[in-house]
Amino acid sequence: MQIAKITARGQTTIPKGIREAANLREGDSVVVHKVTSEQDGYLHGLSEVLGEWVSSKDERAWRDL
Repeated sequence: MQIAKITARGQTTIPKGIREAANLREGDSVVVHKVTSEQDGYLHGLSEVLGEWVSSKDERAWRDL
């Protein structure tokens, strides 16, 4: 799981792995959703379970969606 945090100036960077997996390019628009501390634990646990499906083959399939 990769997480982006907001700087003191209100800026953030989408991690390269996420940009590549989602095929995000300069000029694309994104929707941001705040993750609460309760959700963070859930998402962390979920990512550990789903981690077995993270492979280059899975990433290629995701990009083609």
